[in-house]
Amino acid sequence: MEFFKPTLYFDFMRLRRFNVTLSLVSFVAAIGLYFFPGPNWGLDFKGGTEIQLAFTGSVTATELRQTMTTLGHPGTEVVSVEGRANEYIVRVSEVSALSGADKERVRARLRRGIDGSAAGVKETKFSPGGDKIALRLSDSASPEAIRTVLVEAGVRVRENGCVRFGAQDDNRYECALIGLADDIVRGLHDTLGERAPEAPLRVEWVGPKAGAQLRDSGIKSLLFAMALIMVYIAFRFDLRFAPGAVFAMVHDVVITAGLLVLLRREFTLTSVAALLTIVGYSVNDTIVVYDRVRENLGRLRGKSMIEIINVSTSQTLSRTVLTSLTTVISVTGFLIWGTPVIRDFALTMIIGIFIGTYSSIYVAAPMTEWLDRHYFRAPADKPVGRASGVGAPRKA
Repeated sequence: MEFFKPTLYFDFMRLRRFNVTLSLVSFVAAIGLYFFPGPNWGLDFKGGTEIQLAFTGSVTATELRQTMTTLGHPGTEVVSVEGRANEYIVRVSEVSALSGADKERVRARLRRGIDGSAAGVKETKFSPGGDKIALRLSDSASPEAIRTVLVEAGVRVRENGCVRFGAQDDNRYECALIGLADDIVRGLHDTLGERAPEAPLRVEWVGPKAGAQLRDSGIKSLLFAMALIMVYIAFRFDLRFAPGAVFAMVHDVVITAGLLVLLRREFTLTSVAALLTIVGYSVNDTIVVYDRVRENLGRLRGKSMIEIINVSTSQTLSRTVLTSLTTVISVTGFLIWGTPVIRDFALTMIIGIFIGTYSSIYVAAPMTEWLDRHYFRAPADKPVGRASGVGAPRKA
């Protein structure tokens, strides 16, 4: 199947100056969007709470997602647990951590002592997720008295939530608080009735530090992929081709991510996966064009590099359109009928495929032509082509 006959000739390079300028402006604008308004980081990067729930009745992921939105948690990620019916992992951006004012209020009340006890508070620790308070006292006290003090300080403590642990003379206590997961389970009971879970199976808190590590790892994975691809192209072709392919990849990733920022889409690990996929599509399309350029360097002796690029791009245009179009059609289905996470992946892919197709023609090829003209052009008295010396650096 062919949309364009290989014999057709399109003068793509005639618009190279305009399109290169457009690409540079878009590239700079996309970088500016990273600083203002900045990425809308998802749970993977900014932290949140992950809860595993086992429902006692039949509940679909769509129904659970809609219920969570009703309970005041829009954008909740819902993932079904493989091999377990009606069991889901729910990720929300909120955490139940106590605020600084809450912690100071608890400390102030504890400094007044434990009612009915001579024990003083020697150490107070709050868990990062806001679900526990650990105390070390100067003397023993009853767990119920400690719970009463915390409730007076405005903290929601579970029934029988305070227990003593450690050695007898350590006087260490731990109190379990009513946290975000408990509120969600209570709301699910009010909404779903008997189908709701009895209690969370697992609750984990993802802090900003872990999110920062994931963000840095995602950026490194993109940089490593680009560096290795540049080395491959330099060995596969020559130094004229590698810079254009690498800049086209950077161009595609930066502008695609910039558009996600502009659209205020959440940036998650799924977005990183989509960007890595776009890098693969971009370099694949660019290599197809480059390979045809290399073939035509030997066939079209006497032609300028601009003409050779036009011929090569025209010959591969049908393949480029078919590859991009079939992928976009497939991914569009996920964009329309997929879950929110899949929709973000699909949207990123569609944007990146269009930008990658454009960059293979109007970013990678013009840069290769510029490098050839300034550093690799054959002497003027010799025809253009590999056999005549194209590819050797220009002599001073």
